[in-house]
Amino acid sequence: MECINGLYKTECIRTTIFHAGPYKTISDVEYATAGWVDWYNNRRLHSSLDYTTPSEYESAHHAALNRELQPA
Repeated sequence: MECINGLYKTECIRTTIFHAGPYKTISDVEYATAGWVDWYNNRRLHSSLDYTTPSEYESAHHAALNRELQPA
């Protein structure tokens, strides 16, 4: 859990990638956090997934399972 917290602070809170300018309200933090979570879960390239996104990897995994379950 500490690893994710560190990534969140580094990638979302301490940069302006997911928000413009300083945070002024809790809503600003919530909006930036939602953007980071979406990116982290769906669009980031991950080295242990052969540099594909988690969504692409999951789709390929389910497609492979469905091909195996098809009758010959």
